[in-house]
Amino acid sequence: MSIADYLEENLSKEFSPESLEVINESHLHAGHAGDNGTGESHFRIRIVSAAFAGMGRLDRHRAINAVAKPKLDEGLHALAIEAKAPGE
Repeated sequence: MSIADYLEENLSKEFSPESLEVINESHLHAGHAGDNGTGESHFRIRIVSAAFAGMGRLDRHRAINAVAKPKLDEGLHALAIEAKAPGE
């Protein structure tokens, strides 16, 4: 399973988002630090979920990073996170 598929599947399970985009930005970092040559080293996550209501930005990022931890441990280098509650 690709990292993108893993993130999409597991973020969907955990947060039941209204919207979710998992964007592979690895090509923007080719040859730079953290580029592991797999084409799956840098991702941007845009997610809107009611699960984030009442949570601060740091707690939202921690929750998403917890879901992504297995892939981060395997070498995923970077996640850019844009997490919002509905209406934000």
